[in-house]
Amino acid sequence: MMKIVCLNCGRPYPDKGAPYQCPKCGGLFDDKEPTSFGSVDLQQPGIWRYASSFGLQSSPVSLGEGNTPLIPINAFGREVYFKCEYANPSGSFKDRGTATLVSFLRSRGVTEAIEDSSGNAGASFAAYAARAGIKACVFVPESASGPKRKQIEMYGAKLVPVPGPRSETTEAVRKAAEDGMVYASHAFLPYNLCGYATCAYEIVEQLGQAPGAVVIPAGQGGLLLGMGRGFQSLLRAGKIQKMPVVIGVQASVCAPLAAYFAMGINGLNFVTEGETVAEGVRVRSPLRTEDVVKITNESGGRFAVIDEALILPGRDALARLGFYVEPTSALVWEALHETISELSDPVVAILTGSGYKVRI
Repeated sequence: MMKIVCLNCGRPYPDKGAPYQCPKCGGLFDDKEPTSFGSVDLQQPGIWRYASSFGLQSSPVSLGEGNTPLIPINAFGREVYFKCEYANPSGSFKDRGTATLVSFLRSRGVTEAIEDSSGNAGASFAAYAARAGIKACVFVPESASGPKRKQIEMYGAKLVPVPGPRSETTEAVRKAAEDGMVYASHAFLPYNLCGYATCAYEIVEQLGQAPGAVVIPAGQGGLLLGMGRGFQSLLRAGKIQKMPVVIGVQASVCAPLAAYFAMGINGLNFVTEGETVAEGVRVRSPLRTEDVVKITNESGGRFAVIDEALILPGRDALARLGFYVEPTSALVWEALHETISELSDPVVAILTGSGYKVRI
């Protein structure tokens, strides 16, 4: 059972409604209990095999998310396993977390909601909102990829393009939320993290052991945090013997998690929000920075920062191996190049989104 509380004032999440931040102090909500790995129900599909770990009091809103392929490939002289999260229903890892988040929203009787996204989270939310019968409106940066914008609209959601950098989109949607709309934020609300943890559970099942290291693109860092908590819960449950080393990957023009990891809170003063083809990680101020960096540190991992000129060549190299991914996913290729000599087997790299979502 999740025990969601405000991290600032300690108040529990309200029994009614779906506020994205504490109504009393404006603080961020999170689960105060460690993620718990429960029983596995082999009769259930995809991520719902692990529903006992979610603590959700609701029926699933599902499009068949989870159970994505884990493919071994020779790369940089080593065998590397690529977790193909682009095989999820809307084409990205976001579906794991959106399924659990929208299931929660439906349990609270939500019929209309807004979200903001650089593309993948918005497309995922639009898809699952359609499945749940929730009227969706998605705010995106004006620069968001055309195919992602089209995907959002095809699911029936209203699309609101916002000029300027990614941070302006978040400000626009928060202003809309002030008028009483439910803000189904994948960044503020913690109900997606248990869904992301299932990626860790699946990897251990597929390998038959814990990975030695996992390489993960990180913008808000939700996938890294959710997977890290998932591995920790497996460790506490005695299902694995050691926490995998976590390597978070960011683009050099916008790398706040790496800056905080290297220099602490003062490092954030030097972070830019430059343009990058890896639009999925262009997040200037991740909300859970401290927790994301803490879990990376605890794993013995670190952050890799990839120069812009190396991202598309990485995308092309992955395509020649049969993986057609968007540039955000391709960050892992150069990160592997830089770090693989220090990583223990088995090494897993997460391919977060499909190449069909972009025109580059």
